[in-house]
Amino acid sequence: MGNLADRIEKYLKQILEQTEEGYITLQRSVLADEFSCAPSQINYVLDTRFTVEHGYIVESRRGGGGYLRIIRLVVSPFAQFQMTMRQLIGEQISQKQALGLVTRLMDEKILTVREAAIIKAVISRLSMANIPEQDKVRAGLMKYILATLCREDLE
Repeated sequence: MGNLADRIEKYLKQILEQTEEGYITLQRSVLADEFSCAPSQINYVLDTRFTVEHGYIVESRRGGGGYLRIIRLVVSPFAQFQMTMRQLIGEQISQKQALGLVTRLMDEKILTVREAAIIKAVISRLSMANIPEQDKVRAGLMKYILATLCREDLE
């Protein structure tokens, strides 16, 4: 039947296919009990098989009332644009390049003027004054912003 990670992945994908919302919410401990495994094995599957590159975002809150939310990203023309932009961003992006990207997203009516202003404030040199490797941090932020824009459950 395959290894444990394969079974967990298959199970989660089946549940995602059955939902109309485009996301599922569950508890890590319940899932670990169901598969008779440690919660760290659930984390491994989420970290390796439910990544942005694979078309998912995983939100997590640990603790007694904690949960996992697995969100399937939309496959649309914008998703293709998002993938292209992620490749162009690479491992780091300068403030000037990031501001250009935000402006383009605003010109394409993907972002409102207000959303663009908020993103520009977050990625500015001033907001990252004490952060080492600002261009790497900025690249990570921009990639996450693009992934968030592809989420179905925000519409």
